[in-house]
Amino acid sequence: MLEPAPSPIVSAQSIASVAASAAIPPWKRSWFYCAPGEGPTLFYMVVIHLGSIAGLALLPLPSWQIVVGALVLYFLGGLGTTVAYHRALAHRSLVLNPVVQHVLVFFAMFNGSGNPITWVSNHRYHHAHSDTERDVSSPRHGGFWWAHLRWLWQGEPAQPAKYCPDLNPAAYAWWTHLQIPILALSVFGGFLLWPAFGWKTALVAALWLGPLRLMIALHVQCTVNSLCHYGKITDEHGSGQNVWWMTPFHLCQGENWHANHHQRPTDPRLGATWYQIDLGWLAIKGLGLCGLAAKIRIPKAAAH
Repeated sequence: MLEPAPSPIVSAQSIASVAASAAIPPWKRSWFYCAPGEGPTLFYMVVIHLGSIAGLALLPLPSWQIVVGALVLYFLGGLGTTVAYHRALAHRSLVLNPVVQHVLVFFAMFNGSGNPITWVSNHRYHHAHSDTERDVSSPRHGGFWWAHLRWLWQGEPAQPAKYCPDLNPAAYAWWTHLQIPILALSVFGGFLLWPAFGWKTALVAALWLGPLRLMIALHVQCTVNSLCHYGKITDEHGSGQNVWWMTPFHLCQGENWHANHHQRPTDPRLGATWYQIDLGWLAIKGLGLCGLAAKIRIPKAAAH
């Protein structure tokens, strides 16, 4: 038997209900709401947080060798994000040697920063719409936790075709296909120590080299969107803030000097004075001296 045709009134109400639901800002939805295609991002967040909490509660403290190994990976990942993703690719402040660039991209992805095309398109979108309602990671509209974490799986990602058409897809798109294997190695790679050092050491290494390192790296990187934009808007740098006490958490790599960055986005130096330590800039200078970085942009107004 054929079903009766739906009432035009009911259909109109259903359409209106769907439209109203779609108009709800994502930060007013459940924490478990995911934008289309972002379910794996939320799954990754849950894995590294639960893994870290369980490991800290159940496992013994690590050896100093494991701690040093975690810090080295953390530092290299941060360097990959700030030098390759941020200064070289997103703002074209310098041109890296292709081998050096891809090595830094690997460590950035190993540190949980995502693939370069997605990172660059989202960052350029942020600068294009900073502090407005279209700024997908602004704490001024969604609040602290929206800017700090939730936008990563609940915000609509920027369109790479619009925001980074200059990045040759053939040169970078393959990193997208490697993202899951690289993250899997990053999360579980400590278990590879099992044959040589036994299961107990491998478990501790897996925690500190994997979920715990990734969780700390995640929250430190996310402070750039939350804490470093949680201030008064000015004409010079918008809501961007220099948060000095975040320097050791960023391992002195410079990303916490965010007011400087919004004032001069294309300057490869984020630290504007001698006491604003910026190891990312020192790394760029070193690469330049070795012939591994070129076309380093230094605006005259910011020269020191």
